[in-house]
Amino acid sequence: MAAEDLEVLDAEFEAVCARIGPLFYRPESRAHAREYLRGLLAPLEKKNGWTIAEHVGAPEPKRMQRFLNLTPWDADGMRDVLVGYAMEHFADERAVLIADPTGFAKKGRKSAGVQRQYSGTLGRIDNCQIGTFLAYATPGGHRVLLDRELYLPEHTWAADRERCREAGVPDAVPFRTRPQQVRLMVERALAAKVPFAWFAADEEFGQNPQLRAFLEEHTVSYVMAVPKNTEVTTASGDAGKIEDLTAALPERAFTRRACGIGAKGFRSYDWAVVEAGDPDHRYIVRRPLDSGELAYFHCFTPRRDPLSEVIRAIGSRWPVEECFEAAKQEAGLDQYQVRKYDAWHRHITMSMLALCLLAVMRQALQKGDLGLWTTFRNRTDGPSGTG
Repeated sequence: MAAEDLEVLDAEFEAVCARIGPLFYRPESRAHAREYLRGLLAPLEKKNGWTIAEHVGAPEPKRMQRFLNLTPWDADGMRDVLVGYAMEHFADERAVLIADPTGFAKKGRKSAGVQRQYSGTLGRIDNCQIGTFLAYATPGGHRVLLDRELYLPEHTWAADRERCREAGVPDAVPFRTRPQQVRLMVERALAAKVPFAWFAADEEFGQNPQLRAFLEEHTVSYVMAVPKNTEVTTASGDAGKIEDLTAALPERAFTRRACGIGAKGFRSYDWAVVEAGDPDHRYIVRRPLDSGELAYFHCFTPRRDPLSEVIRAIGSRWPVEECFEAAKQEAGLDQYQVRKYDAWHRHITMSMLALCLLAVMRQALQKGDLGLWTTFRNRTDGPSGTG
C-alpha cells in the first residue's frame, strides 16, 4: 500500500501544478513554480531562494528570485485557484471564517510596508511587516489560509507614493486599515461562494463599526471580541460598560461549557449572555475556571443560534493561530527574502497553497503514514523525475 499511497501523493502534487500552470506564459516559469512549490513542501530548516534552489538542484538562487520578483504572473489569480482547490476538499456549511494579522520581523526599511510597529505575533514593537489573513476552519478539524493582504501603514507608506513605487506598490493600491482589508477579503469569499456559518475575529475588528455594519448588511453571522469598556444597552433598557453589566449578573447566569479541544483536553469556561436591545445581537461573557480576565464577545446572530452554537463559533477563532504556526513551520510563510510588494504576495500565496496541499495530502493518507510522508517531502522531483 505504501507505493500506491505515494502515487496518490505524487498525483495530487501534479494535479495542483496543473491547476496553476495556466497562470504562467512560459514553460520555464511553470517549471520554476513547480520547483518553488516542491521546495516549500520539503522539510528544509529554512525555505528561501537559496535553500529551495539547492533542494531542487539549481546551482544558484537566481531563477527562484526571478520567479518571485520579475516573472509576469498574477498572485491574485493563484489565490483564486487556492480558494477553489480548498473548497473542493474542505467546503463546509458550518465552517468559520477567521480574520487575524500576523507579523514578519524584517531588517532595514526597504521591504514594502516595513516599519517599527506593534506585532502581537512578536509580542512587542519591532521592525516588521504585518500581513492580514483570512483563515477557514471546519468542524472536522481542517484549517487553511484563504486570503491575504499586506498592510501598508498610512503615513510612512501609503502617503509616500515615491517610497511605495520603490517597493513596487502599484499607484492604484490605496491605504486600507486592517478592518478594511478584512472587508475586502470577506467580499471576495462571498463572491467566490465560499460556504461558512460564522465570521470570527479579535478586538481590533470587533470594535470597528464599519466592518460590523458590512457583515450585518450581508447577513453574515459573527462573533468578535470587544474590549471591557464597550458601551452596551441591554434588552431591559440598562446601559453601561459591558464589564459593569457583567459584574451585576447573578452567579446563576453563568453556565459551564467547553468551546473546543486544546492540547490539554477540552477548553472549558463559564459563560453568560447579556441580551442587547436588538434581538439579532447579544454579548457573550467568557470567564476562566481559575484566575484570569474575563473576555467579551459581540455576537450578531440573525439565525437566533442557540448558545452552544455561538460558543462553538467563539472557540473556532483559535485555529487561525494553528494555521500560522503550520504555515511558518511547514510551508515557509515567514522565511522569504523579498522586498517588493508583488513578490511578498507571490511568496505568501505560494506558501498558503503549499499549506492547503499538505492538508489535502494528509486527508488522503487518513492514517498518516509518517514514513511515507517523509519519503514524499524529501523528494526533489516529481514522479516523472523532472524538475
